[in-house]
Parts: sequence; C-alpha cells; structure tokens
Amino acid sequence: MRISELATLVGVSTRTVRHYHHLELLPEPERLANGYREYRLRDAVALARVRRLAELGLSLDEIRDVLADAQGRELREMLLELDADLARQQETIVVRRARLAALLAEPDLHPDSTVSPEMAAVLRDLPAEDSKSAEIDRELLALMDTVADPADRAEIIDLFRPLTKPEAIARGHALYARLDELADADPGDSRVSTLAADLAAYIPDEMATAMVANLGSAPDHMRPPGTDSVENAGGGQWLTSMYAEVSAAQAEVFRLLMIMLKERG
Repeated sequence: MRISELATLVGVSTRTVRHYHHLELLPEPERLANGYREYRLRDAVALARVRRLAELGLSLDEIRDVLADAQGRELREMLLELDADLARQQETIVVRRARLAALLAEPDLHPDSTVSPEMAAVLRDLPAEDSKSAEIDRELLALMDTVADPADRAEIIDLFRPLTKPEAIARGHALYARLDELADADPGDSRVSTLAADLAAYIPDEMATAMVANLGSAPDHMRPPGTDSVENAGGGQWLTSMYAEVSAAQAEVFRLLMIMLKERG
C-alpha cells in the first residue's frame, strides 16, 4: 500500500501519517527501489492502534509511552487517570449547564448577569441604569468578581450583603442619587460634608472596618491625616480606579467619608 491508501484505510490524513512517523509513533516502513514507502497490514494495525488511543483522549506523548509498554500496565494507569479527568469535566459541565439554565430563565440578560450568582445578587439591587455612581460600583464589583481570589471575592460579597436587604436598598438608591447630583459641584459645596456623614451612617461596621484597613493603600490625596502609606496592590488599585472615575466633589465626599470611618474605628 502507498501512504494515501494506508491513510484512507485507517481514516486519517496522509499528513497525520507523516506526523506520526516524525514523532516515532509509527515505524517507518521499508522503501522500494523507487523510493516510495511500502506499507503492509502490520502498519495499518499500528496506525489504527494510535488512532484509537488518540480518540480516547490520550496525548501523543502518552500514546508513545503506552506503545512502549508491551504488558499494557501503563495503559491501564493512564486510562484510569483519563476516566477520572473525564468525570471531573462531566461534573463541571453539569454545573455550567445549570448556571446557563438559570441565566436563560432571566427575562432581561445583561453582560454583568454572567458574574457569579452570589455577586449577581449584590449587583441586582444597584440601580446602574439611572445612576452613574452606581454604575461605577457595578463595574468595579463585576471586575473583582472575575479577578479576585475566591476568598477575597467571598469577603467582598459578605461585606455588601447587608446593603441588599429591603430596608437598605431604598436608602442606598437615594444616596446614589445625591452623589450623582454632585457630579458638577464644587468640592466646597455644603452638600459634600452632609452626604459624607450620611454615607458613614449607612455603611455597616464590618464594611467600615475593611475600608479603614485599606486606607494606607489609598492615593495620598485621599488618605486622612496620620494614615501612613502601605504597599497593598489590591486595595490601592481598587481605590485609585474608583477615584479616576469620579468628579472632584465626589472625591471629596469619599475623602471625608474615610476620615469619619477612621474616627469611628
């Protein structure tokens, strides 16, 4: 048989046959006087064996090891490992399909709907559609849901969970509206200090403690007097990103808020 006939018989391409020769998965057959390879039945059997192992999911390196083990001991071990991997993948697929089913059941899908279910419960009550300030929080929380370590993400969700209670939602919406009204205001506007005080009263103790813990990683102009700068990439990036998106008056609200929270602590 020529290489094209062998490939057709086993159901692979001639390029695959040559690749297997290059990787030494398939022995080179004898060549005729004219230089052409002459394949026999044993070559077809060897090629079919490689194809079957590949279809089971073994890598080419693993197939090479299996073929070198005449007793099949290594094949059994590899197939057991492969079966365990497939079982884990199957469990992952079941979880993903359940998550997709929940998403498809939602009447209005939004790009942020794809965050974790726990974070979605937090974002659901932030009025991003009509509040620029809330939209910034939504975007930062969605980002943290994706890039934060699982433990950090769980901590963030726990901190925000009290703000999703019915009695806190309406109050939070009103505070967002007041913060939006300061978009074009002067930092010395009388509403700035009043809103900072109201925000301080609104923020739960655990969240206030976490915010104060990150004061040292805030930009210099945000930190209350007496707060030393510390190296904290996560907190610093979060606060710096937020302040880059707000106006001068809104930034002043958060600066005063930080001072009040530090004094509370």
